[in-house]
This record gives sequence, C-alpha cells and structure tokens, in this order.
Amino acid sequence: MPYNLSPAMQQDDLIHDWNVPDNKGSKKIQFDDETLRDGLQSPSARDPELDQKIRLIHLMDRLGIDTADVGLPGAGARAREHITALVREMKHLKITPNVACRTVITDIAPVVDVVQATGVPVEVCAFIGSSPIRQYAEGWEMSQMLKLSREAVEFSVKQGLPTMFVTEDTTRAKPEDVRALYTTAIEAGAKRICVCDTCGHATPSGVRALIRFVKGIVDELKVDVGIDWHGHRDRGLGLANSLAAIEAGATRVHATALGVGERAGNTEMDLLLVNLKLAGLIDNDLSSLGDYVHLAGEAVGLPIPANYSVFGKDAFETGTGVHAAAVIKAFKKGDHWLANRVYSGVPADLVGLEQVIAVGPMSGKSNVTYYLEKRGFHPNEEQVQKVLDLAKRTPRLLHEDEILSAAGLGA
Repeated sequence: MPYNLSPAMQQDDLIHDWNVPDNKGSKKIQFDDETLRDGLQSPSARDPELDQKIRLIHLMDRLGIDTADVGLPGAGARAREHITALVREMKHLKITPNVACRTVITDIAPVVDVVQATGVPVEVCAFIGSSPIRQYAEGWEMSQMLKLSREAVEFSVKQGLPTMFVTEDTTRAKPEDVRALYTTAIEAGAKRICVCDTCGHATPSGVRALIRFVKGIVDELKVDVGIDWHGHRDRGLGLANSLAAIEAGATRVHATALGVGERAGNTEMDLLLVNLKLAGLIDNDLSSLGDYVHLAGEAVGLPIPANYSVFGKDAFETGTGVHAAAVIKAFKKGDHWLANRVYSGVPADLVGLEQVIAVGPMSGKSNVTYYLEKRGFHPNEEQVQKVLDLAKRTPRLLHEDEILSAAGLGA
C-alpha cells in the first residue's frame, strides 16, 4: 500500500530522527575560525594573498562565525602586515579578531601596536605546552611554566587586551598540571581558557571527561570564564570530538575551512556548522557556506576531494538507478523538500546546492530520461536505450557530450 502524505501529516512524519542532542537550551555556541592561522600550518597549504584573506573574513562574518584567528604576530613582518590589515577590515564587521602568541611578553607586545594602529580590540590567545611529554622534551619545570603564564596573562590584561589562556596538548596532560595552569591564568585575569587536542589524541569519551573536569575548575573558582575547545583530526575524530566538547560544556569551538591544518588537520568548520544546524543547535544562515569552502580551498591551494562531505563533487550526485529513481520521483511530485532528503542525510538546499542525477553503469532508464529532460530534450525509447547501452559498457559516469551523442542529440 503506498505511503501517502495526508494533509494532516507533517514533513517530520517522514523522517524519524534518533539524533536528539543532549544539550538543547544550553548557552549559545560560539565559533572561532582558525583557517588563517592554524590552517596555514598545513604542510600542503600556501599563505593566501591579503585580498583572499579579506574575502574569507567577510564570508566568515556572513556565516555568523564569532571570532577569527588572523595570525601569529611573531611569525614575521608579512604576518604582522596582514594581521593589521585584517583587523582594520573587521572594524566594520560583527566578527572579531584574535591572534596567537606564545606566553612571552615579546610575542604579546606587537598586538598593542596593532590595536593602537587600528582602534580595534584584539583578543590575545597566549599558549603554552602542558603535557608531561612536552615538558620533558622542552626541559621545562612546572614552576617556570606557571611563572611564564602568569606574567604573560598579567601583561596582556594590563594592556587592556581581551585574553585567552591556551594549554597545548591538554588531552595528554596530568589533571594536577591542568588545574595549576588554568587556576594561575584565571587569577591573572584570563577571561577564556582553551582546551587543546593538539596531537589529535582524544576520543569523544575523553573529551567529555576533560571538558567536565575543566568546567569543574571554573565552577570552583566561581568566575565567569569561557571554555574553548581546539581539536585536530589525526585519528579522524576531529568533528566528533568537537560535538562532544559542546555537549560537555565548551562555549566556543575552533575549526578551519575544509579541516585544513597541521598534519591531518583540524575540525572542519563547514561540517561543524552543518551538523549543528541539522541538530537545531544553531540558526546560522549557511547559504554562503559553499562560497566559503571553495574560496578557502582556492586560497590555500588545496583541492576539495570529490568525496568530501557536503561540498565534494560527489556529495549530492548519483548515477545509481535505485537512488536516482527515488530522487526523480520526488522531483516529479514537485516536492523539492522531499527530493533533497529522500536519499541524503544533508539537504542540498541547506547550503545552497542541489541534487544532481548522472548516468553511469549502475543507472536505469529513469536516469537517462531525467538527464535529457532537464536539458530541454524529450527523448524517445530508442534514444534512452542507446544511452543506457553505452553507459553499461563504460566503467564510469558518462560525460554530457557522450550522452548527447549516443542519443543523437549532439551538435
């Protein structure tokens, strides 16, 4: 018996969603875009031209991203020149700038110059390693680390700079060291603290345990301090870990376009936004997300893999007969909502894209008919069969000229 959508039924009746988020009604989720700092540490990435960076900042702003790390002042003259220009550009946008600095005063001092030159507040993200393995490799003593952290944060705060204290490799650090470092930074005036999975070591269960531990420190100190999460995807868990961090109480999450970053990269900002939108946890307008992704790929010189989720060439394309038939039937009902969901966990129109029906060795007649009709033709049975015969002999999707030629519709 056909499954008909009666007037009394709603679209929700067609999809039973088991993905119920655990933190509905929690604090607003904030986003920090690291594409132009941590993202550029990818060995395969190139440093974009300034005009490309400016365009990316504007797209971040349109997407409702709250802050952007615009560089590392200690990296040299070009970095400081670009940072100053980007900060000045952000004066007229909602998105606000931050920069990464080591916990040394010589790294933070140039930020004061940027603020004076632009009249725009710049958040300092002062970082120091926290894991035993890092301490051993560097020859650090905890007393020295606490002293450096306190002096750096106090200097930054005294200069009137919003300050976040960042512990690198937090996911491999001892609880007592995490407590000591964050307590010192908070007492010195830090308004945010950042938990980092610098080496991509964590699993979602570990992230939840760590964020809850850090949240407990903040609660014990009875301070209003934000908790950031910064994750990498060496084990392929960047996105899952970021979602776990939000669930556990992180209030701002760091990510990069396409997940570009050092080694295997960072959490993918684009996929993070899509997943949170689908979960109903944000209401950001994502219609320009495709522009952001494609500009970022072009700017850093990294092509988007064909099978990349949502924005890869293959994400909304199918040449499989059964899949295509269901999508085509939905289109013929005049129901674009249905067509965008019947064989897709992500609606293409959510991000300004559309379903694509192709013709290949696994296609059926409906693929061919729809393909040609969409291009203004009205094929007969013989033409459809000729295209289908070619498709079955070809070990890939057919190109448009091949389809038209087989149907006798070529130029």
